Amino acid sequence: MRLTDDGTDRAAGVLVASAAGDALGAGYEFTTPAPGAVIDMIGGGIGAFAPGEWTDDTSMAVAIAEIAATGVDISAGSGLDAVAAQFVRWYDSGPADIGNQTSAVLSRRPASAGEMREIAWSLPGRKGGNGSLMRTAPVALAYLDDAEGCVRAARSIGLLTHHDDRAVEACEMWTYAIRHAVLHGTFDGVRAYLEGAPVGVRGYWGPLLDTAERGTPDDFPNNGWVVDALLTAWWAITTTMDTGTASDLGHLRRALEQAVRAGHDTDTTAAIAGGLLGARWGASAVPDRWRRLLHGWPGYRADDLVRLAIRTVRGGRDVMATTPEEEA
Repeated sequence: MRLTDDGTDRAAGVLVASAAGDALGAGYEFTTPAPGAVIDMIGGGIGAFAPGEWTDDTSMAVAIAEIAATGVDISAGSGLDAVAAQFVRWYDSGPADIGNQTSAVLSRRPASAGEMREIAWSLPGRKGGNGSLMRTAPVALAYLDDAEGCVRAARSIGLLTHHDDRAVEACEMWTYAIRHAVLHGTFDGVRAYLEGAPVGVRGYWGPLLDTAERGTPDDFPNNGWVVDALLTAWWAITTTMDTGTASDLGHLRRALEQAVRAGHDTDTTAAIAGGLLGARWGASAVPDRWRRLLHGWPGYRADDLVRLAIRTVRGGRDVMATTPEEEA
């Protein structure tokens, strides 16, 4: 899909800002920073990450983006199988941090998307962790010209590891909103998704979004659960906006720091928020120092995330390639 310069910046921001949120939150995971604490890319955390190193959140998003960047349909068939295979490839790299639910699926090393989905379905107990939502951002980039395909792919890829209705709805909503933000430069896609959703979905999520916009993290404290993770991200975004300006690039940084201040699963909630913030404000809104520090599996840096994002938007064509129409 052809985008304006601003649109291209927003598309690149989806991956870069999500990774920045992930790396920012990594050093605070399962803690709650003091109210006056300075939030920075300090590294550490449960995976002993280096400053600026992303965690499983971004690594799994990269696994999706690497397949999407080839131009294949990642919602089904061989494309979805390739995404599943990339998840297993990442798992076999021995990641320092991985969610219990995701590990339970990938440790079985399923040979196809169908097998992976069956394993996820068969797991006992609660299956609504935030692990599918944390990685959903790049899905939107593959379907900027297809809203229905975007939602379909978010569902299909989410179900690979998280067989839970609320997790599916959260992935659909957030991916739809990211797509909308890249195309239109607003956060309106969150509510727009609900407008077209079934009555039961609107009735469940609408009041919760209202609570996030006027509440505190005490209202959604279990952000390892997909619902509270989304609400934490939405709270961080909506409570740090400067409604008096249309070009508040500082909003991205404030909101990511706010997501970390909410505590607990800090890398994941900030990664989730970052995907939508980057789609709204662009990669150019990510502080330069953060971009310079960013790195992670499989040996990528921020520029590699930009390359993956733009190539995905262009349907698998090389970042530098242009058509005669584009040159004109």
